[in-house]
Amino acid sequence: MKRKQKKQIKVGDTVKILSGFDKNKTGEVVKIYPNTGKIIVKGINFKFKHSKPKTEEDIGEIKQIEAPIHHSNVVLKLT
Repeated sequence: MKRKQKKQIKVGDTVKILSGFDKNKTGEVVKIYPNTGKIIVKGINFKFKHSKPKTEEDIGEIKQIEAPIHHSNVVLKLT
């Protein structure tokens, strides 16, 4: 059984990314997943979802979504 990890970050806080492709960027926390310890930051860590057309009349599209990142890769940014 997984334990919930205590985090100092709350929804609406501004955070700075410490590692990864978006290092040193800042953004606002949109959602927190307490069971996995991951958060979604607005404008950070975009992933692309490709969808095929279902019928001949439909068109395929590429959706851009924000993927969650682990809370240890961010730090709370003070104003």
